[in-house]
Amino acid sequence: MTRKIIHADCDCFFAAIEIRDDPALAGHPVAVGGSEDRRGVIATCNYEARQYGVHSAMASSTAKRKCRDLIIIPGNMEKYREASKQMHVIFSDYSEHIQPLSLDEAFLDVSDTKKCKGSGTLIAREIRGRVRKEIGVTLSAGIAPNKFLAKIASDWNKPDGQFVITPDDVDEFVQTLPIRKLYGVGKVTARKMESYGIETCGDMQAYKKTELIEMFGSFGETLYTLCRGIDERPVQTEGRRKSISVEHTFPEDLPSLDTCISTLPTLLEKLEERIHKSKKKVTIGKQFVKIKFNDFVSTTVEQSATSLDLNGFKRLCQTGFERGNKPVRLLGLGVRMKEAPLYSQLEFKNF
Repeated sequence: MTRKIIHADCDCFFAAIEIRDDPALAGHPVAVGGSEDRRGVIATCNYEARQYGVHSAMASSTAKRKCRDLIIIPGNMEKYREASKQMHVIFSDYSEHIQPLSLDEAFLDVSDTKKCKGSGTLIAREIRGRVRKEIGVTLSAGIAPNKFLAKIASDWNKPDGQFVITPDDVDEFVQTLPIRKLYGVGKVTARKMESYGIETCGDMQAYKKTELIEMFGSFGETLYTLCRGIDERPVQTEGRRKSISVEHTFPEDLPSLDTCISTLPTLLEKLEERIHKSKKKVTIGKQFVKIKFNDFVSTTVEQSATSLDLNGFKRLCQTGFERGNKPVRLLGLGVRMKEAPLYSQLEFKNF
């Protein structure tokens, strides 16, 4: 089969909506998030704010220290959802195969469309133009033979741009692609890879699959395919969630491991309720604990699981707490669903 995948990603979506509705904000550093005096967190910010080092998930108080002129707006989810619905109406004019990732981000499989002469490049350009004209915000797009590469490509010419990786370009593109761009590679894994002299996908291709599995466990098999630009995951039109989680920021920091563990039954109850409310079949593959310490450093610990296990969460909490051994401001519990596997590469034509 032939695949043409577009990853559509709005630029600073929440902030862009606020600036659209109040043009006086244009040119100023703007963020959407919680109040700095109530332990608020930045949800998103515009590029003017990012020049000061402000970014999403940063504490609002820290953001204000970095940028004294930062304008923090509480936000309006109803308004953002309405803009998202408008955007998906536009998407649906080009494909029935749409996988939302968030309010402002989605994959589109346009392999079979006849619009724009069947060109993914022209479709992305037309979608971007319509979003700008009809919704009043900008959108960046990546066009590639699979989801992995399309997501990377959408970030290549941000903001308000697009980038194309054709099937003929894949081998050359991934040769110099930093391993930190690979799905699932965090800071710790990246440092381990770099200790082996692996800094690019080209470096990783020198290793056999068995060697990568020995070095990185079951993740090694995924790395073997991704570093070659291979990803056969389909666009999930049913909107299958990858994870379900709950978290809580405490008014006062939790001072010890025991106080953290004492909160887990309540969090687990909330997680069970959220899973039940999802009204979808949930096949658990892992469970995890997220901890944010009082210095805003975060860590996440996970393990394989097939069901919710309080004792398992307690063990994960202990492991995570010992990584910082500091008072805790936020705790979260969650589960990850089993993923569709990555297989061998397809043949692509007429991109």
